[in-house]
Amino acid sequence: MTTLPAIQTDKPGQPSRPDRPDRRLPALGGFAPGVLGIELRRVLRNRRTLAFTLVMPAVFFLIFGLPQRGQSLDNGRPVTAYIMISLAVYAAMVATTSAGGAVATERALGWSRQLRLTPLRPAAYVAMKLVTAMTLGLLAVVVEFLVGAAAGVRLPAYVWLLAGLAAWVGSLVFAAFGLFIGYLVPAENVMQFLGPILAVLAMFGGLFVPLDVLPHVLQQVATFTPVYGLGELSRAPLTGDGVSVAEVANILFWALAFGFGAARLFRRDTARV
Repeated sequence: MTTLPAIQTDKPGQPSRPDRPDRRLPALGGFAPGVLGIELRRVLRNRRTLAFTLVMPAVFFLIFGLPQRGQSLDNGRPVTAYIMISLAVYAAMVATTSAGGAVATERALGWSRQLRLTPLRPAAYVAMKLVTAMTLGLLAVVVEFLVGAAAGVRLPAYVWLLAGLAAWVGSLVFAAFGLFIGYLVPAENVMQFLGPILAVLAMFGGLFVPLDVLPHVLQQVATFTPVYGLGELSRAPLTGDGVSVAEVANILFWALAFGFGAARLFRRDTARV
């Protein structure tokens, strides 16, 4: 004769539900290489994203950089290298912002809500978005440098390395900016916001034109934009200019500001589930 397990009771006369096995949370909150690989493949298959982040900055270099061949900076380094590094910063900021801003589309489609029904922790979800954004940003910098090298830009190895690292690591500011906009703006409007905003920031941050050609008032305003510090830091290995405390503070301030804003909006978004 088969005996059934006894049913435990919480109160006299009221049977409780049978004990359930403990639900184990995934390691690292669900930050898994497989899920990250799917996220990266999804981004790299988006032709529109690749066109804006990889192709367009390279075309800008060919249009505006090649006519400057033969001209040199005050330290003898080529002007084409100055333009190449500036556009690498622009490419990285567009790439990381676009990848971070993709959360707006996922929110509209209900994908982010679906993920919250899984054991995936919110912190792991944001971390995967940041890693995806930074991977795309690294690819953008590498492509821009390869185009520059193919066009004849010649620099010492340490300049390539330091300038590339500064452009890439500093673009974390815009990965946070993308997340901030992605949680702030509806999906149908996110690209309409990002494109013009990034172009204006690049203009006043000294990426499209040197700040020296702008009126004095605009030069003062430019020092407070989130692009200014990143651009100056990335070009410092080329120009030989030292990096000031104000430029580093500019990067840290905007990284913290966008990161804090994205975290607040993320908590507000998850609280509705």
